[in-house]
Amino acid sequence: MTGNSDEKRRNTIGWLKWAAGGALVLGLIYVAFAPSRVPVDVSPVRRGPLEVTVSAEGKTRIRDIFTVSAPVSGTLKRVVLDPGDPVTAGETVVAIFEPSEPDFLDPRSAARSRARLDQAKAAVARAKADLELARREWERAQALPVGEVLSQRERDRRQADYDAARATWRAALADQAAAQAELIVPTAEADQRQDGCCLRLAAPVTGKVLRVLQESERVMAAGAPIIELGDPARLEIVVDLLSQDAVRVRRGQPARIDNWGGGFALNGVVRYVEPSGFTKISALGVEEQRVNVIIDLTDPFEKWQTLRDGYRVEPRIIVWSRPDVLTVPLGALFRDGSQWAVYRVENGRAMLRHLRIGERNAEAAQVIEGLKQGDTVVSHPSEDVSDGQRVTVREAAGT
Repeated sequence: MTGNSDEKRRNTIGWLKWAAGGALVLGLIYVAFAPSRVPVDVSPVRRGPLEVTVSAEGKTRIRDIFTVSAPVSGTLKRVVLDPGDPVTAGETVVAIFEPSEPDFLDPRSAARSRARLDQAKAAVARAKADLELARREWERAQALPVGEVLSQRERDRRQADYDAARATWRAALADQAAAQAELIVPTAEADQRQDGCCLRLAAPVTGKVLRVLQESERVMAAGAPIIELGDPARLEIVVDLLSQDAVRVRRGQPARIDNWGGGFALNGVVRYVEPSGFTKISALGVEEQRVNVIIDLTDPFEKWQTLRDGYRVEPRIIVWSRPDVLTVPLGALFRDGSQWAVYRVENGRAMLRHLRIGERNAEAAQVIEGLKQGDTVVSHPSEDVSDGQRVTVREAAGT
């Protein structure tokens, strides 16, 4: 009996060894041929605020720029003001101008002007006589009763003749004044010379000198620009947006101005969207349709007083915002046919889920349907990730 027991025990042990070896071989085969887990980065689906903005490079400019120009032809004295100097409206002299002497009429032109004046005087005399006759006829018509001696039509005609004669007389007087002015040497320039020789041009606005367009003494024609003035506190921002972005911009929308040099964002508001676009060539040589949008700064002047006219800024106009929406990171989204999709991590596997999204910005998208708060999705899924693929979450750096 003892021998039989030992033999059975040896058989059992041998069978167990063979079973263990078989299981080990099967395990190795499974490990060798089983699909490996793909390491992935994941992101949670959260609720929170979401803003959608449109942006482009912009430039500051003073809202109202005043250009002081030469009032008449003459000589500009040297301008002593420099850009940045303060000026006071009506007090600060920004330029001194010596008008040139008026041109005299040559004998032939003078004779022609005198003849024109004589003709104008004769025309005034004829018009005055016609007016007097029409006035007397109209007075007689007013004294006669309508219907018995004078018809209403005849009375209306005499009144019309009187009105026409009066208009002709006034036109003749104006023509006479114009003809007479040709023979008179202009004296307005001399009347404006405060020191007997020159015009002193005062600043039309309180502010600062922006640009000195002509500094040296020189002869200038009437209307030639001399200096530009403006108030630095009346600063606005002009940003040219792509037309497909500009259609979402409305007056009154808030804006933030970044990268202006102050180390913090400034606040602004859209004041105006220009009604017409223009073509602009991009840095890559592509024609783009762009629209100018004007933004006013809403922060106090003391906060951004170092900004000047013509500075580069980067405004972001908020075209849509909500304080509490369900969002998914934009890097987790991809297109599956005509639908948006993500890989949601479920029990260690990446499961394809279609969803409907709403607004989105450069970081996140609004989830309308397909996910819930607390879900985990694969960020930037690679080609190794597919529906049902086993995944392992890659630990973030520093954890």
